[in-house]
Amino acid sequence: MPTRQLSLNLFIYPDGHHEAAWRYPSAEIARLTDVSWFQRLAQQAEQVAFDAVFFADGPVLAENIEYAPRFRLEPITLLAGIAAATSRIGLIATASTTYHQPYNLARLFASVDHQSRGRVGWNIVTTTNDAAAFNFGLDAHPSHAERYARAQEFLEVVTGLWDSWEDDAVLADPVGGRYADPAKIHRLDHEGRYFTVRGPLNVPRVPQGRPVYVQAGSSEDGRGFAARWAEAIFTAHQTLPSAQEFYCDIKSRALGLGRRPEHIRVLPGLSPFIGGTEAEAKRLQAEFNDLIQPGYSLQQLRQMLGVDFTGHDLDAPFPRHLIAPDNSRAVASRFQVVLDIVDREKPTLRGLLHRLAGARGHFVLAGTPEQVADHIETWFTQAAADGFNIMPPWLPGGFEAFADQVVPLLRRRGLFREEYARSTLRDHYGLPRPESRFAALPQRRAS
Repeated sequence: MPTRQLSLNLFIYPDGHHEAAWRYPSAEIARLTDVSWFQRLAQQAEQVAFDAVFFADGPVLAENIEYAPRFRLEPITLLAGIAAATSRIGLIATASTTYHQPYNLARLFASVDHQSRGRVGWNIVTTTNDAAAFNFGLDAHPSHAERYARAQEFLEVVTGLWDSWEDDAVLADPVGGRYADPAKIHRLDHEGRYFTVRGPLNVPRVPQGRPVYVQAGSSEDGRGFAARWAEAIFTAHQTLPSAQEFYCDIKSRALGLGRRPEHIRVLPGLSPFIGGTEAEAKRLQAEFNDLIQPGYSLQQLRQMLGVDFTGHDLDAPFPRHLIAPDNSRAVASRFQVVLDIVDREKPTLRGLLHRLAGARGHFVLAGTPEQVADHIETWFTQAAADGFNIMPPWLPGGFEAFADQVVPLLRRRGLFREEYARSTLRDHYGLPRPESRFAALPQRRAS
């Protein structure tokens, strides 16, 4: 058995990752606000020893809610509900550095890490949707560069707050009458461009030292941010060379910053349609594509490319000439992925909508369990991935097919664990537990 093992997350979109999943006959759309629905999915993933479940989020209602249930329950509170129904699987939620305050967010994640006994990760985003600004009393959404500058300082503050209690600050000595040692609880006294935060945090140090830092940006700013902070990176790639370039670039940047590359898990998205034969899997994918609504699909494409294609002939060649080389209105992490598909495959507009319907630019594979396992093994062994975010086209059936048919193949190939070895998300990812930055400093009393 090799020492290096795959990391596998279940990326939970409420109904599934194909945009028409909610219209599929077996969809359970009445349960999408029911915590037991998410508890069940997490329990299924825990039964096959997945590293984590993951929830995306954004602080604004999607424009295309008419065509699909693309709302979100607040994910950090949802993690607390899932923690109560599971014991080993990691729990990752998305939260924006643009539309949160560091102290409150540090407290929220610390609380759930305690509740789950060390299973929490934070997917750090800066928010791309311009409309979010109007929900927070702002006249305009901050620029890309401004959001990343704020994010850097946000991480410095949050990390300091999670470090503010040393591991042995809690004495819990009823005989001696001392609960905590104030000399081991530290004020942060941060004063920066965006934040002034005194501290310390009003929650003791968490089981993992701090939650696992997860990140999903692929722009130049995003890559630099990931190399400095991220411990797991969610990313989208359509080809092996693209994934290998990203993998090498991130690991090299991290090494240049004095980090150990193996302490960053690169996890591309994979959305599998699984059938007994490849033809059967492709028929299943076609069933889903037949259910898409162009009104929804075109809005999704507009977000990715920053261009509205409403009114264009869906069956004509994609109008590539309308795409500017660098469109600030587009989603940076998907813009180049979609352009590469267009340039490589020369699809019609409808063909591109079908191509993106499965997972919004992540890799969609229709094939047999063996073909899915082959894809995972190839990318894992050829320096393109440390694991994958599994993005089932529909739930629960799409995940059940992967768990029942693909996971046993990965285990027989020695690529994935039979059971959990330990209990925290850091343990699952093979990450070290960080020490408090204050642990080696001369002790001083908190005030």
